[in-house]
Amino acid sequence: MRKHLLSFCACLLLSLFAGKTMAQATTELTVPHAEDPTWNKAPENLQAAWEDAQLHTDPFACPTSRSLSKKLSLVAWRGERLHAKFLIWSGKEEGNLQFEVKEQEGCHWTDEQTTGFVRYVMTDELNKDGGGCGHRPDKTRFDSSLVADRIEPIRALRYQARTVRPAWVSFDVPRDAAPGIYKGVVSVACEGKECGTLPFSIRVIDRTLPLPEETRFHLDLWQNPFAVARVAGVPLWSQAHFDAMRPLMQRLARAGQRGITASITHKPWNGQTYDYFENMITEVKKADGTWMYDFTVFDRWVEFMQQCGVGPYIYCYSVIPWELSFRYYDQATNRMVDQKMDVNKPEFDDYWVNKLSALATHLKSKKWFEHTIIAMDERPRESMEAALRVIRKADPDYKISLAGNYHAELEKELFDLCIPYDNQYPDGVIDARRQQGKITTFYTCCSESWPNTFTFSQPVEAAAYGPIAAERELDGYLRWAYNSWVESPETDTRFHSWAAGDTYIVYPDNQSSVRFEMLTEGIQMFEKIQVLKQDARYKKTIRKLLRPFAYGNIKPASLPEDIHKLNTFLNGK
Repeated sequence: MRKHLLSFCACLLLSLFAGKTMAQATTELTVPHAEDPTWNKAPENLQAAWEDAQLHTDPFACPTSRSLSKKLSLVAWRGERLHAKFLIWSGKEEGNLQFEVKEQEGCHWTDEQTTGFVRYVMTDELNKDGGGCGHRPDKTRFDSSLVADRIEPIRALRYQARTVRPAWVSFDVPRDAAPGIYKGVVSVACEGKECGTLPFSIRVIDRTLPLPEETRFHLDLWQNPFAVARVAGVPLWSQAHFDAMRPLMQRLARAGQRGITASITHKPWNGQTYDYFENMITEVKKADGTWMYDFTVFDRWVEFMQQCGVGPYIYCYSVIPWELSFRYYDQATNRMVDQKMDVNKPEFDDYWVNKLSALATHLKSKKWFEHTIIAMDERPRESMEAALRVIRKADPDYKISLAGNYHAELEKELFDLCIPYDNQYPDGVIDARRQQGKITTFYTCCSESWPNTFTFSQPVEAAAYGPIAAERELDGYLRWAYNSWVESPETDTRFHSWAAGDTYIVYPDNQSSVRFEMLTEGIQMFEKIQVLKQDARYKKTIRKLLRPFAYGNIKPASLPEDIHKLNTFLNGK
Protein backbone atom coordinates (compact mmCIF):
# COMPACT_ATOMS: atom_id res chain seq x y z
CA MET A 1 0.00 0.00 0.00
CA ARG A 2 1.18 3.55 -0.67
CA LYS A 3 2.17 5.22 2.58
CA HIS A 4 0.39 8.21 4.06
CA LEU A 5 -2.30 8.40 1.39
CA LEU A 6 -4.40 10.66 3.57
CA SER A 7 -1.82 13.46 3.70
CA PHE A 8 -3.93 15.02 0.97
CA CYS A 9 -7.63 15.75 0.88
CA ALA A 10 -9.48 12.62 -0.21
CA CYS A 11 -12.02 13.09 -2.97
CA LEU A 12 -15.63 11.97 -2.71
CA LEU A 13 -17.08 9.78 -5.41
CA LEU A 14 -20.87 9.82 -5.51
CA SER A 15 -22.47 6.57 -6.58
CA LEU A 16 -26.10 7.00 -7.55
CA PHE A 17 -28.39 4.04 -7.53
CA ALA A 18 -31.99 3.12 -8.19
CA GLY A 19 -34.53 3.81 -5.48
CA LYS A 20 -32.67 6.66 -3.77
CA THR A 21 -32.71 10.38 -4.47
CA MET A 22 -29.69 12.59 -5.07
CA ALA A 23 -29.90 13.78 -1.45
CA GLN A 24 -29.72 10.19 -0.26
CA ALA A 25 -26.83 9.16 -2.50
CA THR A 26 -24.21 7.03 -0.81
CA THR A 27 -20.63 8.25 -0.88
CA GLU A 28 -17.37 6.39 -1.03
CA LEU A 29 -13.96 7.83 -0.37
CA THR A 30 -11.31 7.32 -3.02
CA VAL A 31 -7.53 7.49 -2.95
CA PRO A 32 -4.81 7.97 -5.58
CA HIS A 33 -3.38 4.70 -6.84
CA ALA A 34 -0.88 3.37 -9.31
CA GLU A 35 -2.45 2.03 -12.50
CA ASP A 36 -2.35 -1.77 -12.67
CA PRO A 37 -0.79 -2.59 -16.09
CA THR A 38 -2.88 -5.77 -16.23
CA TRP A 39 -5.88 -3.60 -17.14
CA ASN A 40 -4.29 -3.01 -20.55
CA LYS A 41 -4.90 -6.67 -21.39
CA ALA A 42 -8.32 -6.91 -19.74
CA PRO A 43 -11.48 -7.31 -21.86
CA GLU A 44 -13.08 -3.99 -22.69
CA ASN A 45 -16.60 -5.19 -21.92
CA LEU A 46 -17.96 -5.94 -18.45
CA GLN A 47 -16.97 -9.21 -16.83
CA ALA A 48 -18.50 -11.03 -13.85
CA ALA A 49 -17.29 -14.01 -11.83
CA TRP A 50 -17.62 -15.61 -8.42
CA GLU A 51 -14.73 -15.05 -6.02
CA ASP A 52 -13.71 -16.48 -2.64
CA ALA A 53 -15.54 -14.53 0.08
CA GLN A 54 -12.79 -15.21 2.61
CA LEU A 55 -10.33 -12.65 1.25
CA HIS A 56 -10.35 -8.92 0.55
CA THR A 57 -10.94 -7.42 -2.89
CA ASP A 58 -8.51 -4.81 -4.19
CA PRO A 59 -10.56 -2.02 -5.83
CA PHE A 60 -7.89 -1.21 -8.41
CA ALA A 61 -6.21 -4.57 -9.20
CA CYS A 62 -7.49 -6.29 -12.33
CA PRO A 63 -8.91 -9.70 -11.26
CA THR A 64 -7.07 -12.83 -12.37
CA SER A 65 -8.52 -16.23 -13.16
CA ARG A 66 -6.73 -17.91 -10.27
CA SER A 67 -9.39 -16.96 -7.72
CA LEU A 68 -12.41 -16.70 -10.03
CA SER A 69 -15.12 -19.06 -11.18
CA LYS A 70 -18.14 -18.85 -13.48
CA LYS A 71 -20.09 -21.38 -11.39
CA LEU A 72 -20.71 -21.63 -7.66
CA SER A 73 -21.60 -24.76 -5.71
CA LEU A 74 -22.61 -24.44 -2.05
CA VAL A 75 -23.50 -27.10 0.52
CA ALA A 76 -25.82 -26.35 3.42
CA TRP A 77 -27.51 -27.79 6.46
CA ARG A 78 -31.15 -26.92 6.85
CA GLY A 79 -31.48 -23.70 8.82
CA GLU A 80 -28.05 -22.47 7.72
CA ARG A 81 -27.13 -19.02 6.43
CA LEU A 82 -24.95 -19.06 3.30
CA HIS A 83 -23.11 -16.27 1.55
CA ALA A 84 -21.29 -15.73 -1.72
CA LYS A 85 -19.35 -12.92 -3.38
CA PHE A 86 -18.96 -12.07 -7.05
CA LEU A 87 -16.93 -9.40 -8.84
CA ILE A 88 -17.72 -7.12 -11.74
CA TRP A 89 -14.96 -5.38 -13.73
CA SER A 90 -14.12 -3.99 -17.14
CA GLY A 91 -11.17 -2.53 -19.00
CA LYS A 92 -13.30 0.10 -20.73
CA GLU A 93 -17.08 -0.32 -20.47
CA GLU A 94 -18.85 1.58 -17.73
CA GLY A 95 -22.33 2.80 -16.87
CA ASN A 96 -25.35 2.04 -14.74
CA LEU A 97 -24.95 -1.44 -13.31
CA GLN A 98 -27.63 -3.80 -12.01
CA PHE A 99 -27.86 -7.40 -10.83
CA GLU A 100 -30.70 -9.76 -10.05
CA VAL A 101 -30.79 -13.06 -8.14
CA LYS A 102 -33.08 -15.54 -9.88
CA GLU A 103 -33.88 -18.53 -7.68
CA GLN A 104 -35.41 -21.88 -8.48
CA GLU A 105 -39.19 -21.78 -8.62
CA GLY A 106 -40.64 -22.15 -5.14
CA CYS A 107 -37.46 -20.88 -3.42
CA HIS A 108 -37.23 -17.45 -1.82
CA TRP A 109 -34.06 -17.86 0.18
CA THR A 110 -32.24 -14.63 -0.65
CA ASP A 111 -31.93 -12.29 2.33
CA GLU A 112 -32.86 -8.94 0.82
CA GLN A 113 -31.24 -7.03 3.71
CA THR A 114 -27.83 -8.66 3.18
CA THR A 115 -27.68 -8.91 -0.59
CA GLY A 116 -26.25 -6.02 -2.55
CA PHE A 117 -23.10 -4.28 -3.64
CA VAL A 118 -20.16 -4.24 -1.25
CA ARG A 119 -18.99 -0.72 -0.52
CA TYR A 120 -15.40 0.37 -0.04
CA VAL A 121 -14.56 2.00 3.28
CA MET A 122 -11.40 3.70 4.46
CA THR A 123 -9.16 1.70 6.77
CA ASP A 124 -5.64 2.00 8.16
CA GLU A 125 -3.10 -0.48 9.54
CA LEU A 126 -1.46 -1.95 12.64
CA ASN A 127 1.01 -0.03 14.80
CA LYS A 128 4.71 -0.43 14.21
CA ASP A 129 4.78 -2.90 17.13
CA GLY A 130 2.22 -5.08 15.38
CA GLY A 131 -0.81 -4.27 17.54
CA GLY A 132 -3.87 -2.11 17.05
CA CYS A 133 -4.03 -0.31 20.41
CA GLY A 134 -3.17 3.28 21.25
CA HIS A 135 -4.34 6.75 20.27
CA ARG A 136 -4.26 7.83 16.61
CA PRO A 137 -5.07 11.55 16.51
CA ASP A 138 -3.08 12.06 13.29
CA LYS A 139 -4.47 9.80 10.57
CA THR A 140 -1.67 10.72 8.16
CA ARG A 141 0.82 8.76 10.28
CA PHE A 142 -0.78 5.49 9.19
CA ASP A 143 -1.05 3.90 5.78
CA SER A 144 -4.65 4.25 4.68
CA SER A 145 -6.42 2.27 1.98
CA LEU A 146 -9.83 1.13 0.80
CA VAL A 147 -11.39 -2.23 1.69
CA ALA A 148 -14.69 -3.76 0.59
CA ASP A 149 -16.63 -4.37 3.79
CA ARG A 150 -19.99 -2.59 4.01
CA ILE A 151 -22.79 -4.59 2.38
CA GLU A 152 -25.35 -2.10 1.08
CA PRO A 153 -28.67 -3.77 0.16
CA ILE A 154 -28.93 -2.19 -3.29
CA ARG A 155 -28.91 -3.85 -6.72
CA ALA A 156 -27.99 -0.86 -8.91
CA LEU A 157 -25.18 1.70 -9.01
CA ARG A 158 -22.84 3.54 -11.36
CA TYR A 159 -19.75 1.55 -12.40
CA GLN A 160 -16.40 3.15 -13.30
CA ALA A 161 -14.08 1.33 -15.72
CA ARG A 162 -10.83 -0.18 -14.47
CA THR A 163 -12.18 -0.67 -10.98
CA VAL A 164 -13.49 -3.80 -9.28
CA ARG A 165 -16.97 -3.84 -7.77
CA PRO A 166 -17.80 -6.73 -5.41
CA ALA A 167 -21.36 -7.82 -4.72
CA TRP A 168 -22.70 -10.06 -1.96
CA VAL A 169 -25.52 -12.59 -1.85
CA SER A 170 -26.84 -14.14 1.37
CA PHE A 171 -29.19 -17.13 1.48
CA ASP A 172 -31.18 -18.38 4.46
CA VAL A 173 -31.92 -22.07 3.92
CA PRO A 174 -35.33 -22.97 5.41
CA ARG A 175 -35.42 -25.43 8.27
CA ASP A 176 -38.00 -27.47 6.39
CA ALA A 177 -36.11 -27.57 3.06
CA ALA A 178 -36.08 -31.03 1.52
CA PRO A 179 -32.59 -32.45 0.93
CA GLY A 180 -31.54 -31.99 -2.66
CA ILE A 181 -29.95 -29.58 -5.12
CA TYR A 182 -31.45 -26.14 -5.67
CA LYS A 183 -30.29 -24.02 -8.60
CA GLY A 184 -30.37 -20.38 -9.56
CA VAL A 185 -28.50 -17.67 -11.41
CA VAL A 186 -27.28 -14.13 -10.84
CA SER A 187 -27.86 -11.92 -13.86
CA VAL A 188 -25.70 -8.82 -14.32
CA ALA A 189 -26.68 -5.97 -16.66
CA CYS A 190 -25.18 -2.63 -17.67
CA GLU A 191 -27.39 0.13 -19.09
CA GLY A 192 -30.18 -2.43 -19.29
CA LYS A 193 -28.19 -4.88 -21.39
CA GLU A 194 -27.29 -8.26 -19.88
CA CYS A 195 -23.53 -8.66 -19.69
CA GLY A 196 -23.10 -11.77 -17.57
CA THR A 197 -24.83 -14.67 -15.88
CA LEU A 198 -23.45 -16.54 -12.91
CA PRO A 199 -25.12 -19.87 -12.13
CA PHE A 200 -25.15 -21.24 -8.60
CA SER A 201 -26.39 -24.36 -6.86
CA ILE A 202 -27.12 -25.14 -3.21
CA ARG A 203 -27.02 -28.76 -2.14
CA VAL A 204 -29.03 -29.18 1.04
CA ILE A 205 -28.01 -32.23 3.04
CA ASP A 206 -30.07 -34.21 5.54
CA ARG A 207 -28.88 -32.35 8.63
CA THR A 208 -30.43 -29.46 10.52
CA LEU A 209 -28.83 -26.79 12.63
CA PRO A 210 -30.31 -26.39 16.13
CA LEU A 211 -33.05 -23.85 16.72
CA PRO A 212 -31.74 -20.44 17.86
CA GLU A 213 -32.80 -21.12 21.45
CA GLU A 214 -31.03 -24.49 21.36
CA THR A 215 -27.68 -23.35 19.98
CA ARG A 216 -24.58 -23.77 22.15
CA PHE A 217 -22.45 -20.81 21.05
CA HIS A 218 -22.42 -17.93 23.54
CA LEU A 219 -22.06 -14.78 21.43
CA ASP A 220 -21.60 -11.50 23.30
CA LEU A 221 -21.10 -8.38 21.15
CA TRP A 222 -21.68 -5.24 23.20
CA GLN A 223 -24.38 -2.94 21.85
CA ASN A 224 -24.27 0.86 21.90
CA PRO A 225 -27.78 2.39 21.69
CA PHE A 226 -26.33 5.90 22.10
CA ALA A 227 -24.47 5.62 18.79
CA VAL A 228 -27.70 4.77 16.97
CA ALA A 229 -29.47 7.88 18.29
CA ARG A 230 -26.64 10.15 17.09
CA VAL A 231 -26.25 8.62 13.62
CA ALA A 232 -30.02 8.34 13.03
CA GLY A 233 -30.50 11.92 14.22
CA VAL A 234 -33.31 11.05 16.62
CA PRO A 235 -33.91 11.83 20.33
CA LEU A 236 -32.47 9.29 22.74
CA TRP A 237 -35.05 6.72 23.88
CA SER A 238 -37.74 8.11 21.61
CA GLN A 239 -39.94 5.81 19.53
CA ALA A 240 -37.91 6.83 16.49
CA HIS A 241 -34.77 5.71 18.33
CA PHE A 242 -36.19 2.26 19.04
CA ASP A 243 -37.45 1.99 15.46
CA ALA A 244 -33.96 2.76 14.16
CA MET A 245 -32.39 0.14 16.45
CA ARG A 246 -34.86 -2.69 15.85
CA PRO A 247 -33.56 -4.21 12.57
CA LEU A 248 -29.96 -3.84 13.72
CA MET A 249 -30.62 -5.68 16.98
CA GLN A 250 -32.74 -8.32 15.27
CA ARG A 251 -29.76 -9.01 13.02
CA LEU A 252 -27.64 -9.51 16.12
CA ALA A 253 -30.25 -11.84 17.63
CA ARG A 254 -30.27 -14.00 14.48
CA ALA A 255 -26.52 -14.43 14.85
CA GLY A 256 -27.07 -15.92 18.32
CA GLN A 257 -26.45 -12.97 20.65
CA ARG A 258 -26.91 -14.01 24.29
CA GLY A 259 -26.38 -10.78 26.20
CA ILE A 260 -28.06 -7.38 26.53
CA THR A 261 -25.47 -4.68 27.26
CA ALA A 262 -26.83 -2.34 29.94
CA SER A 263 -24.84 0.58 31.36
CA ILE A 264 -25.59 1.19 35.04
CA THR A 265 -23.00 3.93 35.54
CA HIS A 266 -22.16 7.09 33.63
CA LYS A 267 -19.27 6.44 31.22
CA PRO A 268 -18.35 2.96 32.45
CA TRP A 269 -15.46 2.99 29.95
CA ASN A 270 -14.57 6.66 30.49
CA GLY A 271 -16.17 7.74 27.21
CA GLN A 272 -13.66 5.84 25.09
CA THR A 273 -16.08 5.54 22.15
CA TYR A 274 -17.26 8.35 19.88
CA ASP A 275 -20.68 8.08 21.58
CA TYR A 276 -20.13 7.42 25.27
CA PHE A 277 -22.43 5.23 27.34
CA GLU A 278 -24.78 6.96 29.77
CA ASN A 279 -26.32 5.60 32.95
CA MET A 280 -29.61 3.79 32.27
CA ILE A 281 -30.58 4.21 35.92
CA THR A 282 -31.57 7.65 37.22
CA GLU A 283 -29.99 8.18 40.66
CA VAL A 284 -31.00 10.77 43.21
CA LYS A 285 -29.32 11.30 46.56
CA LYS A 286 -32.02 12.92 48.66
CA ALA A 287 -31.43 15.71 51.15
CA ASP A 288 -31.65 13.26 54.06
CA GLY A 289 -28.84 11.14 52.60
CA THR A 290 -31.02 8.28 51.36
CA TRP A 291 -31.19 7.19 47.72
CA MET A 292 -33.95 7.06 45.14
CA TYR A 293 -33.70 5.22 41.79
CA ASP A 294 -35.71 5.29 38.58
CA PHE A 295 -35.34 2.21 36.32
CA THR A 296 -37.57 3.41 33.48
CA VAL A 297 -34.87 3.65 30.80
CA PHE A 298 -33.23 0.41 31.94
CA ASP A 299 -36.57 -1.40 31.68
CA ARG A 300 -37.42 0.00 28.27
CA TRP A 301 -34.01 -1.02 26.89
CA VAL A 302 -34.13 -4.54 28.29
CA GLU A 303 -37.72 -5.13 27.18
CA PHE A 304 -36.93 -3.81 23.71
CA MET A 305 -33.90 -6.09 23.33
CA GLN A 306 -35.88 -9.08 24.55
CA GLN A 307 -38.53 -8.30 21.95
CA CYS A 308 -35.77 -8.27 19.32
CA GLY A 309 -34.81 -11.80 20.40
CA VAL A 310 -31.62 -10.98 22.33
CA GLY A 311 -31.02 -12.75 25.61
CA PRO A 312 -31.44 -14.32 28.03
CA TYR A 313 -28.67 -12.49 29.93
CA ILE A 314 -28.55 -8.83 31.00
CA TYR A 315 -24.95 -7.68 31.49
CA CYS A 316 -24.79 -4.61 33.76
CA TYR A 317 -21.63 -2.49 33.39
CA SER A 318 -19.89 -1.59 35.62
CA VAL A 319 -19.27 -1.50 39.36
CA ILE A 320 -15.69 -0.57 38.50
CA PRO A 321 -15.79 2.15 35.82
CA TRP A 322 -12.38 3.03 34.45
CA GLU A 323 -12.22 6.43 36.15
CA LEU A 324 -14.00 5.37 39.38
CA SER A 325 -16.21 8.44 39.02
CA PHE A 326 -19.95 8.19 39.70
CA ARG A 327 -22.61 10.65 38.54
CA TYR A 328 -25.87 11.27 40.38
CA TYR A 329 -28.27 14.10 41.18
CA ASP A 330 -27.70 15.59 44.61
CA GLN A 331 -30.94 16.98 46.02
CA ALA A 332 -29.24 18.92 48.81
CA THR A 333 -27.19 21.04 46.38
CA ASN A 334 -29.66 20.83 43.46
CA ARG A 335 -27.01 19.78 40.96
CA MET A 336 -25.45 16.81 39.21
CA VAL A 337 -22.40 15.45 41.00
CA ASP A 338 -19.48 13.46 39.62
CA GLN A 339 -17.92 11.89 42.69
CA LYS A 340 -14.61 10.10 42.65
CA MET A 341 -14.47 7.13 45.00
CA ASP A 342 -11.71 4.91 46.30
CA VAL A 343 -12.69 1.24 46.17
CA ASN A 344 -11.43 0.76 49.73
CA LYS A 345 -13.35 3.66 51.28
CA PRO A 346 -16.75 3.39 53.06
CA GLU A 347 -18.49 5.71 50.58
CA PHE A 348 -17.80 3.22 47.78
CA ASP A 349 -19.55 0.46 49.72
CA ASP A 350 -22.41 2.75 50.73
CA TYR A 351 -22.97 3.90 47.15
CA TRP A 352 -22.98 0.43 45.59
CA VAL A 353 -24.71 -1.58 48.31
CA ASN A 354 -27.65 0.84 48.21
CA LYS A 355 -27.81 0.86 44.43
CA LEU A 356 -27.34 -2.87 43.86
CA SER A 357 -29.81 -3.75 46.61
CA ALA A 358 -32.46 -1.57 44.96
CA LEU A 359 -31.59 -3.04 41.57
CA ALA A 360 -31.90 -6.59 42.89
CA THR A 361 -35.35 -5.85 44.30
CA HIS A 362 -36.42 -4.33 41.00
CA LEU A 363 -34.99 -7.21 38.94
CA LYS A 364 -36.83 -9.74 41.06
CA SER A 365 -40.08 -7.87 40.59
CA LYS A 366 -39.51 -8.07 36.82
CA LYS A 367 -38.43 -11.74 37.06
CA TRP A 368 -35.06 -10.82 35.53
CA PHE A 369 -32.78 -11.41 38.48
CA GLU A 370 -31.75 -14.97 37.55
CA HIS A 371 -30.52 -13.77 34.17
CA THR A 372 -28.81 -10.57 35.29
CA ILE A 373 -25.02 -10.45 35.49
CA ILE A 374 -23.05 -7.68 37.18
CA ALA A 375 -20.20 -7.29 34.71
CA MET A 376 -16.67 -5.91 34.77
CA ASP A 377 -13.95 -5.84 32.16
CA GLU A 378 -10.18 -5.70 32.31
CA ARG A 379 -10.06 -4.52 35.92
CA PRO A 380 -7.12 -5.20 38.29
CA ARG A 381 -7.47 -7.78 41.04
CA GLU A 382 -7.81 -5.22 43.85
CA SER A 383 -10.72 -3.55 42.09
CA MET A 384 -12.36 -6.88 41.34
CA GLU A 385 -12.12 -7.87 45.00
CA ALA A 386 -13.81 -4.59 45.97
CA ALA A 387 -16.54 -5.22 43.39
CA LEU A 388 -17.15 -8.72 44.73
CA ARG A 389 -17.36 -7.29 48.24
CA VAL A 390 -20.12 -4.78 47.52
CA ILE A 391 -22.03 -7.12 45.19
CA ARG A 392 -22.17 -9.87 47.81
CA LYS A 393 -23.22 -7.38 50.48
CA ALA A 394 -26.08 -6.18 48.27
CA ASP A 395 -27.29 -9.65 47.31
CA PRO A 396 -25.17 -12.82 47.60
CA ASP A 397 -27.09 -14.44 44.73
CA TYR A 398 -26.02 -11.98 42.05
CA LYS A 399 -24.23 -13.52 39.06
CA ILE A 400 -20.90 -11.85 38.23
CA SER A 401 -18.74 -11.72 35.10
CA LEU A 402 -15.28 -10.58 34.13
CA ALA A 403 -13.72 -10.09 30.71
CA GLY A 404 -10.04 -9.84 31.49
CA ASN A 405 -6.94 -11.73 32.57
CA TYR A 406 -7.36 -14.99 34.43
CA HIS A 407 -7.15 -14.77 38.24
CA ALA A 408 -7.29 -18.16 39.96
CA GLU A 409 -8.42 -16.61 43.25
CA LEU A 410 -11.46 -15.00 41.55
CA GLU A 411 -12.48 -17.77 39.17
CA LYS A 412 -14.95 -19.55 41.46
CA GLU A 413 -16.86 -16.29 42.08
CA LEU A 414 -17.44 -15.66 38.40
CA PHE A 415 -20.48 -17.06 36.60
CA ASP A 416 -19.17 -15.75 33.28
CA LEU A 417 -15.43 -15.65 32.69
CA CYS A 418 -13.88 -14.44 29.45
CA ILE A 419 -10.11 -14.23 28.93
CA PRO A 420 -8.03 -12.79 26.05
CA TYR A 421 -7.40 -14.80 22.90
CA ASP A 422 -3.73 -15.45 23.70
CA ASN A 423 -4.35 -16.53 27.33
CA GLN A 424 -5.03 -20.10 28.42
CA TYR A 425 -7.29 -21.54 31.08
CA PRO A 426 -5.54 -23.92 33.50
CA ASP A 427 -6.18 -27.63 32.98
CA GLY A 428 -9.54 -28.78 34.24
CA VAL A 429 -11.04 -25.30 34.72
CA ILE A 430 -13.20 -25.31 31.60
CA ASP A 431 -14.71 -28.74 32.32
CA ALA A 432 -15.33 -27.88 35.96
CA ARG A 433 -17.07 -24.64 35.04
CA ARG A 434 -19.24 -26.37 32.45
CA GLN A 435 -20.37 -28.93 35.01
CA GLN A 436 -21.42 -26.04 37.26
CA GLY A 437 -23.45 -24.43 34.45
CA LYS A 438 -21.06 -21.48 34.13
CA ILE A 439 -20.06 -19.62 30.96
CA THR A 440 -16.44 -19.73 29.77
CA THR A 441 -15.35 -17.84 26.66
CA PHE A 442 -12.52 -15.83 25.04
CA TYR A 443 -12.28 -12.38 23.51
CA THR A 444 -10.24 -10.32 21.08
CA CYS A 445 -9.65 -6.56 21.20
CA CYS A 446 -7.12 -4.10 19.78
CA SER A 447 -4.21 -6.13 21.17
CA GLU A 448 -4.38 -9.02 18.72
CA SER A 449 -2.76 -8.29 15.39
CA TRP A 450 -4.25 -11.48 14.01
CA PRO A 451 -6.85 -12.99 13.90
CA ASN A 452 -9.05 -9.94 14.34
CA THR A 453 -11.98 -8.03 12.90
CA PHE A 454 -10.32 -4.75 11.98
CA THR A 455 -11.59 -3.56 8.62
CA PHE A 456 -8.17 -4.36 7.14
CA SER A 457 -8.21 -7.87 8.64
CA GLN A 458 -8.85 -10.58 6.08
CA PRO A 459 -12.53 -11.64 6.38
CA VAL A 460 -11.57 -15.26 6.99
CA GLU A 461 -10.13 -14.23 10.36
CA ALA A 462 -13.63 -13.61 11.72
CA ALA A 463 -14.70 -17.07 10.57
CA ALA A 464 -11.92 -18.59 12.67
CA TYR A 465 -13.49 -17.66 16.03
CA GLY A 466 -16.04 -20.47 15.95
CA PRO A 467 -13.45 -23.20 15.29
CA ILE A 468 -11.09 -21.62 17.84
CA ALA A 469 -13.80 -21.81 20.52
CA ALA A 470 -14.57 -25.40 19.50
CA GLU A 471 -10.91 -26.46 19.65
CA ARG A 472 -10.48 -24.92 23.10
CA GLU A 473 -13.84 -26.43 24.18
CA LEU A 474 -15.08 -22.99 25.18
CA ASP A 475 -18.68 -21.79 25.12
CA GLY A 476 -18.20 -18.87 22.75
CA TYR A 477 -16.71 -15.48 22.01
CA LEU A 478 -16.94 -11.85 23.19
CA ARG A 479 -16.15 -8.65 21.31
CA TRP A 480 -16.48 -5.31 23.04
CA ALA A 481 -18.14 -3.41 20.21
CA TYR A 482 -21.02 -4.34 17.92
CA ASN A 483 -21.96 -0.81 16.82
CA SER A 484 -19.88 1.87 18.56
CA TRP A 485 -19.72 3.90 15.38
CA VAL A 486 -17.12 6.51 14.55
CA GLU A 487 -17.86 9.97 13.15
CA SER A 488 -18.61 8.87 9.56
CA PRO A 489 -19.03 5.10 9.92
CA GLU A 490 -20.34 4.35 6.41
CA THR A 491 -17.27 5.69 4.64
CA ASP A 492 -14.35 6.00 7.07
CA THR A 493 -13.78 3.31 9.71
CA ARG A 494 -10.72 4.99 11.21
CA PHE A 495 -10.88 6.33 14.76
CA HIS A 496 -8.72 8.53 16.99
CA SER A 497 -7.98 5.45 19.09
CA TRP A 498 -7.22 1.90 17.93
CA ALA A 499 -6.99 0.35 14.50
CA ALA A 500 -9.80 0.96 12.02
CA GLY A 501 -12.94 -1.10 12.54
CA ASP A 502 -12.09 -1.99 16.13
CA THR A 503 -15.19 -0.19 17.43
CA TYR A 504 -17.87 -1.76 15.20
CA ILE A 505 -18.65 -4.72 12.98
CA VAL A 506 -21.95 -3.58 11.42
CA TYR A 507 -23.00 -0.30 9.81
CA PRO A 508 -25.89 2.16 10.25
CA ASP A 509 -29.26 1.52 8.59
CA ASN A 510 -28.92 -2.18 9.39
CA GLN A 511 -26.14 -2.68 6.85
CA SER A 512 -24.13 -5.79 7.54
CA SER A 513 -20.44 -6.27 6.82
CA VAL A 514 -18.32 -8.95 5.23
CA ARG A 515 -16.67 -9.34 8.65
CA PHE A 516 -19.98 -9.94 10.44
CA GLU A 517 -21.19 -12.46 7.88
CA MET A 518 -17.93 -14.40 8.17
CA LEU A 519 -18.25 -14.35 11.96
CA THR A 520 -21.68 -15.93 11.52
CA GLU A 521 -20.15 -18.61 9.31
CA GLY A 522 -17.70 -19.51 12.08
CA ILE A 523 -20.51 -19.71 14.65
CA GLN A 524 -22.42 -22.11 12.40
CA MET A 525 -19.30 -24.26 12.08
CA PHE A 526 -19.12 -24.38 15.88
CA GLU A 527 -22.75 -25.57 16.06
CA LYS A 528 -22.15 -28.26 13.42
CA ILE A 529 -19.15 -29.51 15.41
CA GLN A 530 -21.29 -29.82 18.56
CA VAL A 531 -23.86 -31.88 16.63
CA LEU A 532 -21.34 -34.22 15.01
CA LYS A 533 -19.36 -34.70 18.21
CA GLN A 534 -22.34 -36.58 19.60
CA ASP A 535 -21.42 -39.39 17.19
CA ALA A 536 -18.29 -41.20 18.35
CA ARG A 537 -17.36 -42.01 14.74
CA TYR A 538 -16.55 -38.35 14.01
CA LYS A 539 -14.72 -37.27 17.17
CA LYS A 540 -11.22 -38.28 16.05
CA THR A 541 -11.51 -36.57 12.66
CA ILE A 542 -12.93 -33.41 14.22
CA ARG A 543 -10.04 -33.25 16.69
CA LYS A 544 -7.59 -33.58 13.80
CA LEU A 545 -9.28 -30.89 11.71
CA LEU A 546 -9.33 -28.52 14.71
CA ARG A 547 -5.59 -28.80 15.39
CA PRO A 548 -4.72 -25.87 13.12
CA PHE A 549 -6.91 -23.69 15.38
CA ALA A 550 -5.07 -24.59 18.60
CA TYR A 551 -2.83 -22.21 20.57
CA GLY A 552 0.21 -21.36 18.46
CA ASN A 553 -0.96 -23.39 15.47
CA ILE A 554 -3.14 -20.92 13.61
CA LYS A 555 -1.33 -19.46 10.59
CA PRO A 556 -2.43 -16.65 8.26
CA ALA A 557 -1.28 -18.35 5.06
CA SER A 558 -3.05 -21.64 5.72
CA LEU A 559 -6.20 -20.38 7.45
CA PRO A 560 -8.43 -20.26 4.32
CA GLU A 561 -7.51 -23.86 3.47
CA ASP A 562 -7.92 -24.97 7.10
CA ILE A 563 -11.42 -23.46 7.13
CA HIS A 564 -12.20 -25.11 3.79
CA LYS A 565 -11.11 -28.56 4.98
CA LEU A 566 -13.15 -28.29 8.16
CA ASN A 567 -16.22 -27.08 6.26
CA THR A 568 -15.89 -29.87 3.70
CA PHE A 569 -15.96 -32.47 6.45
CA LEU A 570 -18.82 -30.85 8.37
CA ASN A 571 -20.93 -30.65 5.21
CA GLY A 572 -20.13 -34.17 4.10
CA LYS A 573 -21.34 -36.04 7.18
